Amino acid sequence: MLFLIILLIIICVALAIFVLIQNPKGGGLAAGSSASNMFGVQRTGDVLEKGTWILLAVVVVITLSITTIAKTGNGGSTGASKIQEQLDRTPAPSPIGNAPGTTTPPPANNNTTPAETPAQPAP
Repeated sequence: MLFLIILLIIICVALAIFVLIQNPKGGGLAAGSSASNMFGVQRTGDVLEKGTWILLAVVVVITLSITTIAKTGNGGSTGASKIQEQLDRTPAPSPIGNAPGTTTPPPANNNTTPAETPAQPAP
């Protein structure tokens, strides 16, 4: 999976370079420019355009394969999955405040228990 992520980054950089190298076609933001390339080389534009579409298709395929591998869990044991396992094992704190693992202090009754109460004198 790490290999696919590195490959995806490399292809994305190549796709950005292909897009930046291309000549503007005269539409969009370059339409009002007086320095538009009217006599550009057509062959180079075709190669760059086809390369852009091919790289875009490869990015989509690799992205979908990375997503599929990550969902099925066949990507090998990573640090993120070990952290997720640890989080699953620890109990979540209760929003009320009486979580099962916590102890509540005994009620205050003047430090006397029923066995220690003084006996009442008989009348």
